[in-house]
Amino acid sequence: MNSQFKKGVLDLCVLTILRKGDSYGYDVADTLSRRIQISEGTVYPILRKLASEGLVSTYLKESQNGPPRKYYHLTDEGSLKLKADKKEWDDFTEAVKGILEDEKA
Repeated sequence: MNSQFKKGVLDLCVLTILRKGDSYGYDVADTLSRRIQISEGTVYPILRKLASEGLVSTYLKESQNGPPRKYYHLTDEGSLKLKADKKEWDDFTEAVKGILEDEKA
């Protein structure tokens, strides 16, 4: 898949995953990589950026399999951003779909 397509939508995908519940970085990366071809290393800078913007918060949780894991939690501000971005994405993809369908005719 074109990397430019992915680049613009990964923040939205990460916020959507976190809307379903708190998760640690590897789980977020695994969930994304099952649907979109990305490397695990792509997700961590996104999570750091979202945290610095106040859209997600972090906390440590003990793990039975090693050191504590850093979990990410969608903040109220993150939920509002997700809602706005999803609306914008839906409008955009509908417009592109319309253009592509007009091209077929």
